[in-house]
This record gives sequence, C-alpha cells and structure tokens, in this order.
Amino acid sequence: MPKTLEELASSFLKGLIPYVPGKPVEEVERELGIKGAVKLASNENPLGASPRALRALREALPDSHRYPDGGGYYLKRDLADRLGVTPDHLILGNGCNEILDLMARCFLLPGDEVVIADPAFVIYGMLAHLQGCRKILVPLKSWTHDLEAMAKAVTSKTKMVFIGNPNNPTGTAVTPAEIEAFMQAIPEDLLVVMDEAYIEYVPQEMVPDSLGFVRQGRWVIVLRTFSKIYGLAGLRIGYGIAPPPLVELLNRARAPFNTNALAQRAALAALDDQQHVTSSRKVNELGKAYLTTELGRLGLQVPPSWANFLLVDLKHDGAAVAEALLRKGVIVRPLGGRYLPTHIRVTIGTPPENERFIEALKSVLQS
Repeated sequence: MPKTLEELASSFLKGLIPYVPGKPVEEVERELGIKGAVKLASNENPLGASPRALRALREALPDSHRYPDGGGYYLKRDLADRLGVTPDHLILGNGCNEILDLMARCFLLPGDEVVIADPAFVIYGMLAHLQGCRKILVPLKSWTHDLEAMAKAVTSKTKMVFIGNPNNPTGTAVTPAEIEAFMQAIPEDLLVVMDEAYIEYVPQEMVPDSLGFVRQGRWVIVLRTFSKIYGLAGLRIGYGIAPPPLVELLNRARAPFNTNALAQRAALAALDDQQHVTSSRKVNELGKAYLTTELGRLGLQVPPSWANFLLVDLKHDGAAVAEALLRKGVIVRPLGGRYLPTHIRVTIGTPPENERFIEALKSVLQS
C-alpha cells in the first residue's frame, strides 16, 4: 500500500502549527463592507518608507530584468562602515526570518536543546521544532527575558539560545549589564542569536554592545532589519552580523540571489535618510505616551515597551475583542497561548490611527 503524504513528510512537521497571517486590508474592507480600515497588527512604520528609499526604487525599476547582486556588495560595504565591522561579518537575508531559518538548518540537529524565552517571537520555537530539537522554555520575569534563568537552563546538550531584544510580543528589553552577565555565564561554544529587529527604537543607554561580542569572535549573530523603523517591510530585507567563520557556514546554505535588487537599492538609500529615522522615532514615542495614558484611563496596563508596539491585557478574550475591533475597521493582533489569552498586540500608529484605536476599543469594551 503506498504511503500517505503525511508518512512521506518529515516527522518533525507533526504538531507544528503554521503561522497564521492576517488578511490584506483591502480584503477586510470588502468582506465587512467598511472603508478606511487602519492596520495596527504587524509592527510596520506608519510613516512608510523614506523618500530617499522610494526615489531609489523608482530609479532601479528599469533594471528589474537583471538578477540582483548576489553578494550585496554595496549594501554590505555601507553597513560594514557604519557598524565598524568588515563585509565578511555580514549576511543579507530575505528578512531576518531567512537568517533565522539558516541558523536552524545549519546548526540544529535532532536532539539538540534550544533555550527560548516564553513568550517570545513564535518563529524561534517553530524552527527548533522543525529541526527535531528539545525546546527549553524559560518564562519571562516581569514580562522581560529572564537572562539569569536562561543561563541556568543551559546544559551540555544546549546548542543555541534565542534572545529577542526588544522582545516580540511584549516590547520589553533587557539592559546592557544583563546581556554582559549572561554572556559571561554561558559556555563559549553556545550559539547565541540576538534578534534586534526593533533596536533602532531603543534609547542609546539601553542598547547593549552586542556587536562587541561579534568582534571578540564569540559565536553570536546579531539580527537587524529594514522592515521596522526603515519602513521597508514589503521588500523583505534584513541582515545578520556575526564572526566571518559563522557567516561563511551560513553562506553555504544561502540561496543565490536571496535578496532582490529593489530591496538592496532601497535599503542602501534608507541608511542615508537619518531625518526619516528621527521622525519615525519621534512619532513612535509620542504615540506610545498617548496610548499608554489612554489605556491606563481604561484600567488597562501595558508592560514598558521599547519597540513600536504595545502588549495590552484587555481582561477579556483577546481574539473576541480583536474581532470586534476588526468590524470597526481597526486591525490588531490577538495573541492567545497559555500566557496571553486576554492580550492583543497593537502597533503604535500615527496620531489619527492611535485615536481611532482608542475610540474603537472604548466602544467595544463598553458593549
């Protein structure tokens, strides 16, 4: 009797729940018969891409019949100059997710242990599961990575640890001193993934010297992205900074031409638009203060966020409230799971978007 498709598939796919994307705004409006919906579900920059990046995209379009630069020469050269590393320390990815996937495929084997904060970015656990690893989940402490407990959770079987800083979905961040103590406490042959997708929103005194560990040759990879403060989420481009031997191993498995030409050109231009970064950070801080105050008036508390989103405990079923908000044209992300059944994650938007969210939430909670 021929085998079923499930029998032919990797056994590690069993029990793995696919990531559920949200629907396009246009489809939500069509289905619900509404107009002017606001999307506050995906932690995107509400100001959009920088004008310089948009201009670079327009200029690059005529060359779209050419393959992209497979090595990302110009973008890596510019990043290296800014970061104080060499181009050999850098790998570009189709978003940070691709580099996370490369780390899992290149290093994780069935039976390895992986230490992950809980809750954290869902992809960490999915990748560990897919590689047949044992996930060591360490609960957050005050909604923040408990790095001391994570270090104590490391055993001789531990291959990799993931640190989201700031953490998604809580928005919290660890201090530089906590990172330093963690790195001193763990074995030197432990692979550390420091996901800093939101690091540009963090004030300088809270930014750890994660690149210092890379320059020392520790087996650390620091992930950053153009999806958040740079506003290029739709182009899918991120990068990793790691010791050259680690980058060389990842490049063995990296697909050719994995970052497209338009993304590379836009990212290069976005790096030079400091005014856009500054404006994005200012809008985010003002929006964060407004939302935190208004949510407090509704009796709702949020953890201190260092990112461009807030974790909100609604004290009601989070999925039900998110559905009710959706019907009012406000799209947020319900979370669920054992820790967050009454929580949503809401992106900090423009002032009008933030005000619309608060008014819609008041209406939903009152009803």
